[in-house]
This record gives sequence, structure tokens and C-alpha cells, in this order.
Amino acid sequence: MPFTGLYVPLITPFTEQGELAEQALEALAHDVLAAGAAGLVVLGTTGEPATLTAAERRRVLDICARVCAERGVPLIAGAGSNATADSVRALAELDPRASAALTVVPYYTRPSEEGVVAHFRAVAAASPVPVLVYNIPYRTGRTLGVETLCRLAELPNVAGFKHAVGGIDETTIAFLSRVETSVLAGDDLYAAPLLALGASGAIVASANIAPAAYAELIAAWRDGPIARARALSHRLAPLSETLFAEPNPVVIKAVLAAQGRIPSPAVRLPLLPASAAAVTRALEVITGMHASA
Repeated sequence: MPFTGLYVPLITPFTEQGELAEQALEALAHDVLAAGAAGLVVLGTTGEPATLTAAERRRVLDICARVCAERGVPLIAGAGSNATADSVRALAELDPRASAALTVVPYYTRPSEEGVVAHFRAVAAASPVPVLVYNIPYRTGRTLGVETLCRLAELPNVAGFKHAVGGIDETTIAFLSRVETSVLAGDDLYAAPLLALGASGAIVASANIAPAAYAELIAAWRDGPIARARALSHRLAPLSETLFAEPNPVVIKAVLAAQGRIPSPAVRLPLLPASAAAVTRALEVITGMHASA
């Protein structure tokens, strides 16, 4: 299936006691879909999967799979690690209600580009659902050239990419000019330029806060008017900047808590709660956006 439109990588809300806030998660999932998102992403970086227990990860996936089934939209689930054998096992056991698996380029070990291709060949062959390659070199330490990206796109059962390289570089421009698979913009601040270059959609954490605006942004770059797309791009850029002023998703969770949409801004170590200054600034930007809408 082609992946187009807005996919919201949901935060994982916690209670004030630090437990999974299931009702808040379900409500947030419904809210962003009602606002125009094409689907959800769970257990991505924004959802803090590394600090969730196995039982909590299963519960998050179950809640969001149920919401997506009710609304008839795709669910993308984060799965896999920097170990190929572990990734193969994780994807083979993935909940079949997921529409696709978001699988990161192997991190820390920094394999060769040939090793990355071999990794995804094995992972995609084992996965019961299509695989989206998560290319985020500033987290993985492994950059990929355009030829490698195109080879990955040709692998059986690879359905597309989340492309988050921290800018618009020569490789990105060449890749988008050549590839025919789904490419989802993965950097909030650079989503608009990637859409302008032909990305089919976006996975942006800031859409936890402003899903309708980001859904409209993607539609405007795809269908026009371009003037509206450009205006939305300029309007949303300050929001992305403020929400990422501190490590993701601490500011986003603090804003959601301040809005009464989740019960607390709690995160788990090694993340620390957002500073008061960062939250105040983000709320000011959001108020300004509403005033100018």
C-alpha cells in the first residue's frame, strides 16, 4: 500500500504515578485521527519505547490497533534494533493488526552500507507486514548514499522510508528524484521542503499538538494551492522549533499536560521533564498560531 498523508507518532502518556495512562492514549489517538491524520505510528522515538516494559509496549500497540481498526486507518509500529537476529524475531512476532513496521537503520555498530542492505533484506523477508526503513543518521551514526537508499527501496516487502537526515542535502534531492516508493518526511522542521520535493507524507511529532494544521500542510503541498502550503510551512516552523528546544518528547508532553489532554508531563529517565521556560515559550507560540489562524 502507498503511505501518504500525515502519520502521527503518538507520545506515550503516563499518570502522575508513572503508570501507562491508557484512557489518555486512546483519546489522543482518536483526536489526531479526527483532525485529519491518515494513520498512527506507535512505539517510535516519540513514544519512548526504550523505557517501556514489554507488557506496556504490547498494551500501547493493542490500544492503538483497536482505534485504527475502528476508524479503518493504517497503524505503523516501531520494531527492530541494531541486531539483525533480534530484529527478525521481533518482526516475525509483530501484532498482525499493524499495517507496517518502522525499522531503524542499525545504530551504534555502524555497519557498512552493504551490511545495512543485508540487514534489511533479512528483516523484510521475515516481516509479516511491509517494512518502512527509518533513515535517521544523526541517531544511528550511519549515513547512507543514494545508491544504497535506492537498493533498499527495491527490496521485496520494503514499502518505503521515514527520511530524517536533519536537512535537505544532495543525497535527499537525488533520492527523491529517483525513487518511486513512499517517502515520509521525518524531521518536523524540514517536512515542508521534503513535501515540496515529492515526499508522499510525513511522520511528525509536532502533530501531537497541531494535527489538523499538519494534515492541511501535507494536502496543500500535494494538491495546492502552493501559496497556502507555503504559508502553513512558515506558520508551523516556529512550533516545531519550540517543541524540539529540548529532547523529544519532553516539551510535547508538557504542552499536552498543560492543555489537559494527558494527565501529567511525566517522562522516564534518562529523559528529564521540560523546563518551565521551554513550556512557556511553546504555549506562547501555540496561542499566537491560534490568534493568526
